[in-house]
Amino acid sequence: MLRELSGPKVAFLREPQLSDELFVQLRDMIYRKSGMFFNESKKYLLERRIENRLKELGLEKFEDYYYLLKYSPDGEEEFRALLDEITINETSFYRNAPQMEVFQKYLLPEVLKAKKVKQLKLWSAGCSTGEEPYTLAILILEVLGAGISGWSVDILGVDISQSALEKARKGEYGRYTLRNMPLRLVQKYFVKDGPIYKVREEVKKLVRFEAINLLDRSQTNKIRGMDFVFCRNVLIYFDAEARRRVVASFYESLNPGGYLFIGHSESLHGISRSFDLVHFPKVIVYKKNERISTVMSHKPLVL
Repeated sequence: MLRELSGPKVAFLREPQLSDELFVQLRDMIYRKSGMFFNESKKYLLERRIENRLKELGLEKFEDYYYLLKYSPDGEEEFRALLDEITINETSFYRNAPQMEVFQKYLLPEVLKAKKVKQLKLWSAGCSTGEEPYTLAILILEVLGAGISGWSVDILGVDISQSALEKARKGEYGRYTLRNMPLRLVQKYFVKDGPIYKVREEVKKLVRFEAINLLDRSQTNKIRGMDFVFCRNVLIYFDAEARRRVVASFYESLNPGGYLFIGHSESLHGISRSFDLVHFPKVIVYKKNERISTVMSHKPLVL
């Protein structure tokens, strides 16, 4: 918006301002639809992200944008664009090496050994652009080797961001996101094409991607029989109640004795008592409490 002063005509660009009232309305809308919660301390962050959408759409006011989201036939499509804007997709292959080592060296062999049917299922929740589920696929290939031909392996990567999932399905990455991956694995499971590293088909065929809201039980109720759930650095975007609901979904999706990995700085303290802690050096993993699961197997867990 341009403002003219008396005297020499000098134009100033005045950025739109997000009022406290409208911030609450937008914040609550985002929370209802996605589960992501922005408290007052994050008002500036949300304001800057929405400003980017205003500039993209040629809108001057936050009020105009709110009405577009709430009343326009294009509101749902724009809300998905907003989610892409506010979702932070910072991730990498082999992220948090100690967790990956525990998965590969201890827990994956344990689960494989206990299997009566050669079927393995994993859920990467909040998979962003695909680095985590592809990492898991690579580690499974390393453990099973040629024996993988006798196994049914299904790795489900889910995210709320459509643009992130589009990138994940392509399976093409720059060198930076591979910085933590051992060089031997990069050379074995990627095809280098100039500055781009393409995930090999033997890895890609183990992974599928879906757009799912973790707070939508009609969607998450369909995810069952999981041996592992990875939800790392995702719960931090939810408030306490939303975390309880999401973790309850993970509990229901896991097989008895299945494992849940969350971010190394995250905890289920005050969120759920339905998991046993399994300690490793530098790593804590949550195991589905089999005593509870035998009782709750035919009805949803209420936290």
